[in-house]
Amino acid sequence: MSSDTDGQRIVALDALRGLAVAGMIVVTSPGAWEHSYAPLMHAAWNGWTPADLVFPTFLFCVGLAIGLSMPGLSATDRASPAVWIKFARRTALLVLLGLILNALPTFDLAHLRFPGILQRIGLCYALGCLICLPSARTGPDGMLRLDAGVMLSAAVALLIGYWALLAFTPVPGFGVGRLDTQGSLPAFVDRAVFTVPHLWVLGLTEGVGVTYDPEGLLSTLPATVNVLIGAVAALLLRQPTDSLRPGRAAGLALVLGVALIVAGLALDPLLPINKRIWTPSFALFSSGVALTALAVLHALLAFRVARIAAWPLKVLGGNAILVFVISQVMGAYSSLALGQGPDGAVITPQAFGYALAQRLTHDLKLASLLCALGVLTLIICLVAPLHRRGIHLRL
Repeated sequence: MSSDTDGQRIVALDALRGLAVAGMIVVTSPGAWEHSYAPLMHAAWNGWTPADLVFPTFLFCVGLAIGLSMPGLSATDRASPAVWIKFARRTALLVLLGLILNALPTFDLAHLRFPGILQRIGLCYALGCLICLPSARTGPDGMLRLDAGVMLSAAVALLIGYWALLAFTPVPGFGVGRLDTQGSLPAFVDRAVFTVPHLWVLGLTEGVGVTYDPEGLLSTLPATVNVLIGAVAALLLRQPTDSLRPGRAAGLALVLGVALIVAGLALDPLLPINKRIWTPSFALFSSGVALTALAVLHALLAFRVARIAAWPLKVLGGNAILVFVISQVMGAYSSLALGQGPDGAVITPQAFGYALAQRLTHDLKLASLLCALGVLTLIICLVAPLHRRGIHLRL
């Protein structure tokens, strides 16, 4: 077993981030959407599936990265405009890149989706930094130390505040307390701010049309809780002292993760777990799952055989944004016509891959999964040379 060095902590972060990115690719790259396995499909509204836990895990990793990098800043750095400009530039680049990806493949600006995954990551990153950096304490060495109490208090405040908005803010034409696809406050805010033509085309209410966006504006507030929990988790993975050895750190993270899962499930009957509007119960539950996964990975990666087995995850996690961009570009062009088959059917990259997979198995769902795994393998092969050379692209 190895010690809990900075390198091992980065490996744990990359492995968890790689696991989230791998999950995203498998979920979004099936051979046929109608033949996906149920766990790889998002819950229609209330409830959850493993697919619903992918994005919050990535947000958790954003917080983990903030927490692991913050001790490298001094009190002087905190007062420097250059640091804040760097945070603002990273946020702006994430939002801009997200908009560009949303515009693919046709660049139809009249129907460009404004919200999106990278946009939410950018906003949650910005809010996380605004909470973590000003509240950090200065250590004896002059370097900043994150304040877990402040971050947890901020997380609680965000969840309670968001619940109050959901429960007591009247939505014109619908009243208060609605948590459905059309009458909920987050859905109303997105329609008012972004307008319907610029929302997710699959954010539908039956008989009405597009009414909401799962990466909307208001639900960014509870999504920031996942970032803050990730930053708190980073404190558990710092260089251990005599009072907190590596095993105890992983054990404490596991206990806290399970506690958050229980809290989320306990709230579910009162406030349903719902990723689409990121209810407080979902924020707690998904943060708990990510923290539990981190604890398990951190314990396993102390063994050399586990670190070797986790190499593909480290490849994905070390260049997570690049991997995401590649997967989104591939997905954007997967439905473009390449030609016609002998039967007159239109051939697309997705259909071509699905047809190949069906030569290996007659099980349509398994063939669809094989396509997704093929895309995942291809992306790993594309990014692996960068990883071998120690090239990790960051915004």
